[in-house]
Amino acid sequence: MDNETVSKNFIEQIIDKDIEEGHCQKVVTRFPPEPNGYLHIGHAKSILLNYGLAKEYNGQFNMRFDDTNPTKEKVEFVDSIKKDVEWLGAKWNGDVLFASNYFPQMYEAAIRLIKKGKAYVDDLSAEEIRQYRGTLTEPGKESPYRERSVEENLKLFEEMKEGKYEDGEKVLRAKIDMASPNINMRDPIIYRVAHMTHHRTGDEWCIYPMYDFAHPIEDAVEGITHSICTLEFEDHRPLYDWVIIETGYKTSPEENPKQIEFAKLYLTNVVTGKRYIKKLVEDGVVDGWDDPRLVSIAALRRRGFTPESIKMFVDLVGVTKAQGSVEYPMLEYCIREDLKLKVKRMMAILDPVKLVIDNYPEDQVEYMDVANNQENPEMGTRKVPFTKELYIEREDFMEEPPKKYFRMFPGNEVRLMNAYYVTCTGVDKDENGNINCIHCTYDPETKGGNFAGRKVKGTIHWVSASRGINAEVRLYDNIVDEEKGVYNEDGSMNINPNSLTILKNCVLEPELANARPEDRFQFVRNGYFCVDNKDSKGNVLVFNRIVSLKSSFKLQK
Repeated sequence: MDNETVSKNFIEQIIDKDIEEGHCQKVVTRFPPEPNGYLHIGHAKSILLNYGLAKEYNGQFNMRFDDTNPTKEKVEFVDSIKKDVEWLGAKWNGDVLFASNYFPQMYEAAIRLIKKGKAYVDDLSAEEIRQYRGTLTEPGKESPYRERSVEENLKLFEEMKEGKYEDGEKVLRAKIDMASPNINMRDPIIYRVAHMTHHRTGDEWCIYPMYDFAHPIEDAVEGITHSICTLEFEDHRPLYDWVIIETGYKTSPEENPKQIEFAKLYLTNVVTGKRYIKKLVEDGVVDGWDDPRLVSIAALRRRGFTPESIKMFVDLVGVTKAQGSVEYPMLEYCIREDLKLKVKRMMAILDPVKLVIDNYPEDQVEYMDVANNQENPEMGTRKVPFTKELYIEREDFMEEPPKKYFRMFPGNEVRLMNAYYVTCTGVDKDENGNINCIHCTYDPETKGGNFAGRKVKGTIHWVSASRGINAEVRLYDNIVDEEKGVYNEDGSMNINPNSLTILKNCVLEPELANARPEDRFQFVRNGYFCVDNKDSKGNVLVFNRIVSLKSSFKLQK
């Protein structure tokens, strides 16, 4: 048991203490995204952390949309977020919840604050409120409207609700302390007028609660015990507790709901900011929020990452309060580890050149036994057609090779993987001197490629020219110029112009004709690939390279 305690992260230790002291009978967590964009890899950490804690303590995990800002919210984002959370394997309790479900409770909570003398209607403009707020070194200045009577505040707030005022004309502010060293406690705005149509409540409301007021009430109404968020909200925790205590949902900061902050997940040299991704989409640099070069969850899924690989990545990163960044190769390491024993290893020729075996029977087709995954014998074998004319990778032949080049060149014998030994006898060239066909002969005695009579140093993969299928293959590199970093001082981005290479005339072994969107494979020597879930349709096959086979990342033991 001692070892188990030591290995627990600081959030688990807080929860254990709460249970021990009787503050918590059942652990209830939540994931509360705003429906104003697509989720990215950082959100995946929050989803898996909140869901994982609820599961670990046999508790409850809520899925709730923080839809308090109708200016930026769309049903499209609601649907995409639900899809992402489900794909990651996080199962929420009951129905999806919405902050807008609690607008009546929030309004009543604001009324309670006004009646207690803890909130007032302010007529200052947004700019004046900023000026009155003070700085980190100077206290704020009280609004001339701060001492309005309870009766006047109730009347004005009701008129705000009835739509008698224009946007920005009046706000409701919490009455806390304009001299507080914590700027968040200097009479924050808790309601504003916004004549906007809400995606769920329509035109029922023209006043909307601010996030710092709404969020704690949502947690309290749902019975959330541990409200887990990222470190930038640490300075907001006193306000979180103030709202819940003053509106009557708890009596002390020690009680639940309790806000706990952890370090955000920062991935090096990636674009996660919504406005930056929006610009990439609008400028046509990427083909949408799910472009495989991005790290939105939808993009990672389309690229070919698995929920298991993302969970492994999140587990490796861990849960701490220390802010830091993580190298992208760690994420690549996780997908390699997840797929290496799971997927078939197929032969695919990305840059094909024809190979003709001159002494092989013209119309003969042999079916070679090929292991589906040499590291996992339980995956069995498959039959791959072998014919007189094949395709090999152009880079597997050199007319004038350097020393220690063991692949195909004139006079050299190599192994065709799982097939025969062949010896190159010559080449055909076009009028520009480009090689368009390589000729060779085979030794029938060497079938299977494991001939004991003599050894060859080079092994190359191949696909039948007559039986292979055509496909488009997309190779990805970082969308960011890694040497320069993501952003310039003026806010512009350093984009890598070579982040996408499209190969149109690839030849794949025929079994891949049955591949479906999001099916994953290893292409021998070329990396791990996934069928694109957007552009692969009918007879048009498109494969995305998820990751190459070699990694620069080493896991520290």
